[in-house]
Amino acid sequence: MPTYAEQILISTGRDDWSSKIEDEPEGEVVREVKKLLGRGGKMSDPYHNVMITNSSFAPTASDTGPGSSAFLFPSFQYIPEIPTSTAKLESFLRGFVLPKKLHSAHSVLSPDPQQNLIRQPELQTQFPAVRPVDEILVLICGHGSRDSRCGTLGPLLRDEFCDQLATHTIPVLSVPPPASSPDLSTPPPARVGLISHIGGHKFAGNVIIYIPPSMKDHALAGKGIWYGRVGPEHVEGIVRETIVGGKVIQELFRGGIGKGAEVMRL
Repeated sequence: MPTYAEQILISTGRDDWSSKIEDEPEGEVVREVKKLLGRGGKMSDPYHNVMITNSSFAPTASDTGPGSSAFLFPSFQYIPEIPTSTAKLESFLRGFVLPKKLHSAHSVLSPDPQQNLIRQPELQTQFPAVRPVDEILVLICGHGSRDSRCGTLGPLLRDEFCDQLATHTIPVLSVPPPASSPDLSTPPPARVGLISHIGGHKFAGNVIIYIPPSMKDHALAGKGIWYGRVGPEHVEGIVRETIVGGKVIQELFRGGIGKGAEVMRL
């Protein structure tokens, strides 16, 4: 599993993308975020890796026309409308994505450069529509233009997860996420989607499961579990053991992340 502090999961409503997602015609947000956070960018921080991923989830409808929505993990936040202007996008990244505390290696920097790299939570008030994520998310790499194995396995795994979640009486949501928090149910609903490349072609099928913090009695609440070499035959066990039972399946485990971005190891 690649080490990351935050995953920005962009809702595109599509099942596959260009090999490099920044090459997508509608990839303005991805391109600008990578420009700001990538090597040489004004917010670049080698000690705070941000993973930018496309998803097949449809974006929330906007009154202002076509736009982008995104999930943030392991912050478990949903942004119904991602800004596209550079200034607003910078405010969004400073308010929600940059680190709360800088790595000690940055102590050699003067105060102004340090301030440029650290989170400014007061900026969150500019984005009142941001809400907590209370749904279970099952993310499956289906980036066929990047790797044919993922393109073949992804849709098969998506269908199997939907079937097995329904068997365990967990509702699977297919409509775009609402702008406001959904009513909580017991068990909470799930979303199952395909995502772009997350590294490790040899581990196809690659699956990430995020269990929301609101599932307080769940042993994996607030965590993301990465599984690799998942086949359709493994899905029933993953739903039963991990999503319902809160247990990690060691033979499939690639790694995990907690809400504070701490890395999980077995």
